[in-house]
Amino acid sequence: MRKSLIIYFSRADENYFGGTMKYIEKGNTEVAAEYIHEITGADLFKVEPQNPYSKEYRTCIEEAKERTKEHNAPIKENIPDLSNYEVLYIGSPIYWGGMPEELFTALKNHDYKGKTIRPFTTHEGSGLSNVPNQLSEICIGSQILPGLAIVGSKVKESKSEIENWVKSDLL
Repeated sequence: MRKSLIIYFSRADENYFGGTMKYIEKGNTEVAAEYIHEITGADLFKVEPQNPYSKEYRTCIEEAKERTKEHNAPIKENIPDLSNYEVLYIGSPIYWGGMPEELFTALKNHDYKGKTIRPFTTHEGSGLSNVPNQLSEICIGSQILPGLAIVGSKVKESKSEIENWVKSDLL
């Protein structure tokens, strides 16, 4: 099996689920990333903001809007050296039509030549949104395979869907 790394951003706390707010202990994208880890044995790296988002959903989305507008989202720790990895699973919730700005910060200025990128998102109606296009702009020289969009409120019931998607690249 090819050496793989799962790079993801995820947020717990108050989240939006099909019209209602619900507090969650673990972010939806993190749940999906852990399933991919269980299936593949890939290494995991969680991108964490240097300045955490508000626990309150509506405040969080305004903070995300501002960070996206200003392209300013420092992170706690840089992603590991990518030279040892062939496949990168990149996971994201959808913030304002794409990836949170923290993922841009984490992913920029790396060599992606010859890497395979497998994007996955969690959402409540946005699908993959603009994530594949954003990754193609950042991850120059990589091959971006079809992504997987998981409804966040159903992520805990999506393990078999995630497994089928992961294995689709292995056939």
